[in-house]
Amino acid sequence: MNKTLVFLVLTSLVIGIVSGYALFAYWPLAAPSSHVQVSPSERENGAPQVLFYRNPMNPAVTSAVPAKDSMGMDYVPVYAQTPARVAGAVEIDSVVAQNMGVRSAKVQAMSLGRVIMASGRVAYDEERMIHLHPKVDGWIEEIRVGRTGQRVNSDDILLSLYSPKLVAAQQEYLLAIENIAVLQRSPVEQIRQGAQDLLASARERLQLLDVPEHQIHELEQSGVVKKNLHIHAPWGGTVVGVGARAGQFVTPITELYRLVDLTRVWVYADIFDYELPWVKPGDRVTMTTQSVPGETFSGELAYIYPYANAKTRTTQVRIVFDNSEGLLRPEALVDVRIASDERRYPAVIPAEAVVRSGSGPQVFVVKAAGKFEPRQIVTGIEADGFVAVVKGLAAEEQVVTSAQFLIDSESKLREAMAKMLSPSKGTTPPAMHEHHHD
Repeated sequence: MNKTLVFLVLTSLVIGIVSGYALFAYWPLAAPSSHVQVSPSERENGAPQVLFYRNPMNPAVTSAVPAKDSMGMDYVPVYAQTPARVAGAVEIDSVVAQNMGVRSAKVQAMSLGRVIMASGRVAYDEERMIHLHPKVDGWIEEIRVGRTGQRVNSDDILLSLYSPKLVAAQQEYLLAIENIAVLQRSPVEQIRQGAQDLLASARERLQLLDVPEHQIHELEQSGVVKKNLHIHAPWGGTVVGVGARAGQFVTPITELYRLVDLTRVWVYADIFDYELPWVKPGDRVTMTTQSVPGETFSGELAYIYPYANAKTRTTQVRIVFDNSEGLLRPEALVDVRIASDERRYPAVIPAEAVVRSGSGPQVFVVKAAGKFEPRQIVTGIEADGFVAVVKGLAAEEQVVTSAQFLIDSESKLREAMAKMLSPSKGTTPPAMHEHHHD
């Protein structure tokens, strides 16, 4: 029985010593306000101010003066934190820091640029596409161009059209020509002017109905009404749609042809949200496609669309490429490379220095040899392993770039212990609740 009693006493002593040591190890982190005074000699020597004393076995039991518990163990002093002390600050022996592999880097001004890779799709240049409709009702007599993919030049004849309205317009024009020949010698100025106005009006009507100039000239020379009138290509391009065939009755709502000039094409590419700050109209773009191996095309970013795709959560950009050689085909898939201009930022750090946490990004600032202070920051753009810091760091400061997760764990542990050990803000240390021996 005596052996059992001795064992229990020894066990209690060991637990008390370990607990006291654990609390003692974290006493510098407590940071409450205090009303406890220290001697003038302690102030002169820079000794930390004692706030109160805690029971080593029960931290809830405190005393304003040094005391001992019922087992004779000294109460642990709790010191005031210096004004410069930051919650969660960590102090590590230089040898231990070296063994941990702690390295740091300086905050510096730096120019950051980025190359953005994206997939794209070749499309028609919408500004070089035309939908050709007749201006009058009629019947198609002859088709000259009837295949999609066919190349046409400006003013090429596409088809011939019979329209009673066009025949009537030609007849009116011939009558206006005969009328002016009779009335141009009239002594009355109004009559002569009226004949000229009628002729000009009849000619303008033919032009508005898209009667080609050469047929108007033939009509003037021959004086014979043409049954069929030609529809000409307004410019050169490729036929991508044919909407009518020979013998078909057409109206102004009928699309006869859809023509596209493929000497210039658009490419649509999808950009992720985090890449958008890097791109802007005018950026240089290069492109490759499997349909033309070994060839690189150069273009320019022309437009960033003001909305995002709800399914892919990307924003579309439009890039313009020259296609004089006709190597780029609409709907082909391509790979684009956007080279954004470099921009200079006053505070840049290595990306590995940033610790991502639920409260936001933070870094550990080197305050002195073996002393590290956690600091919340606001980050900007990131490129090539570096990140711009918008707020929270100044130039020339040193930040930890390796082993910061170990330091972060220690920092959070010390901060939690400091909060546990410190009394409520704005209150004095609680009175001692346990009798002690002097």
